[in-house]
Amino acid sequence: MRRYAFPAFAALMLVLPLLPVPDFWITQSNYIGLYSIVALGLVLLTGVSGLTSFGQAAFVGIGAYTAAFLATKMGVSPWLTLFVGVALAIVAALIVGAVTLRMSGHYLPLATIAWGLALYYMMGNMEWLGKYDGLLGIPTLHFFGWDLGTGRGLHVLIWALALLAALAITNLLDSRAGRAIRALKSGSTMAEAMGISTFRYKITAFVIAAALAAISGWLFAHFQRTVNPTPFSLTKGIEYLFMAVLGGVGYVWGAFLGSAVVRVVDDQLQVLLPKLIGTSGNFEVIVFGIVLVVVLKYAPDGLWTFIQRRLPAAPRPRDWEGAAALPARDKPARGELLLDVDAVRKEFGGLVAVNDVSFQIRAGDIVGLIGPNGAGKSTTFNLITGVLGLTRGAVRFRGQPVGGLPSREIARRGMSRTFQHVKMIPEMTVLENVALGGYLRSHAGTVKAMLRLEREEERRLFAEAERQLQRIGMEGQMHELAGNLALGPQRLMEIARALATDPALLLLDEPAAGLRHKEKQALAAVLRQLKAEGMSILLVEHDMDFVMGLTDRIVVMEFGTKLIEGTPAEVQASPAVRAAYLGTEH
Repeated sequence: MRRYAFPAFAALMLVLPLLPVPDFWITQSNYIGLYSIVALGLVLLTGVSGLTSFGQAAFVGIGAYTAAFLATKMGVSPWLTLFVGVALAIVAALIVGAVTLRMSGHYLPLATIAWGLALYYMMGNMEWLGKYDGLLGIPTLHFFGWDLGTGRGLHVLIWALALLAALAITNLLDSRAGRAIRALKSGSTMAEAMGISTFRYKITAFVIAAALAAISGWLFAHFQRTVNPTPFSLTKGIEYLFMAVLGGVGYVWGAFLGSAVVRVVDDQLQVLLPKLIGTSGNFEVIVFGIVLVVVLKYAPDGLWTFIQRRLPAAPRPRDWEGAAALPARDKPARGELLLDVDAVRKEFGGLVAVNDVSFQIRAGDIVGLIGPNGAGKSTTFNLITGVLGLTRGAVRFRGQPVGGLPSREIARRGMSRTFQHVKMIPEMTVLENVALGGYLRSHAGTVKAMLRLEREEERRLFAEAERQLQRIGMEGQMHELAGNLALGPQRLMEIARALATDPALLLLDEPAAGLRHKEKQALAAVLRQLKAEGMSILLVEHDMDFVMGLTDRIVVMEFGTKLIEGTPAEVQASPAVRAAYLGTEH
């Protein structure tokens, strides 16, 4: 059923002007289409990427004012003004994004508010833009001599562009670039560890949202045939965000549902409320505020979720049989020095968290890094993987210094890791989460994804993801949503994702933490299998019993200092280790 939903909806909206429906319906539908294009950008930016923006109306204004000024003052072809307006919006998004997207927390929304206000008042105070009266007499669009007008003819163009935008965003989200964008919402640590430049994809999402807003503004200018600053105010920017949240800010089709509900209900409330209250005013804003609170309380994922439940999703078609393997890196010879940690130190102010710790890992070995809680294991791990910067010391990987490099560069050189607290994208399937690990072994970009020109590479990525799931015995759960898994399978899924990067060294940060006895046994069996296949592993654990049967050598830490290094038998026999764990040498 879901397969035919989009073609049916698209056909209905494109033929609606040919049906004997009132012109008022066409006008309302035009507004819904215009709003939906902007809301689609917010779905990508806010719902998927987790970046809240109140300034999208400003980008709509750029598209509208560019069309109006060039067409009325300079006689430029209206179709050419579309490309100019989108280009200006992209340039503005790159400039604004370069500053604001480095911010976090509440600073980003505040920055977009400031940006929206600045552009609004600029439009209202520029003489050549007509100040607050705006620009009048914008020509209608002509298509091969046919005047599209402002009603039924323009409706086809508005909805054709809205549907193409929805299709492009849907294609993008189901791609290598889309999975990278979806990883942004979970924070940067996991995405960077997979080799993804999170800042680059934040900019990408911001630019796409701005371009869609500019397209809507261009259409709006030729629909209204006049522009002034009012439709591009901060209030309108908040309204666009309201539409996306109401419909379902994480869903492409939520943009259309939210836009339709807001437009239709707003129009009806403007008629009904004055009759009920006996006076006129913007009382619909109060009603929408109450509605938003109710929706956030009882349907936090938006109204689209109620429809989605009645459109069950089918498993991804398994079309990657026979796909070519992804590129593989050269592996070190067994016994080759792989990782050299040389007197690394980390200070947080006056606290020394890691105190001149040194050890080495050779290819084919499993080395355990253990110690009581607070010993500095995870901090050492994060120094090796680039999450934290070194205070001093050196980390060399395959003979090359990597200390101080960002996580994604270290991942590019052949280190891959899991996390003490599982980091994943719960809304994606297990297969998609593991495919994220193949990011560095693939190349298709955003434009190719939106045009769906990277299907062969996608087949190779999913074939690799399934192979890694088979490797750890999870192929039967590949179509499950990752968020539905228990902790044990989630940790195994993280290992499969790390293996999909084709690492020379696998780093596991407390993989047994929180697992039950049988889950630990299953994890140990997987690690023994990887060891038998020649995988080199650094295993950070506080559970000594878990690592004894797995490791070739063990490094024990206490209070940020290396206490002892040796074979499992030597570590078990050490009085210093017993004292560290039990508080006594006896």
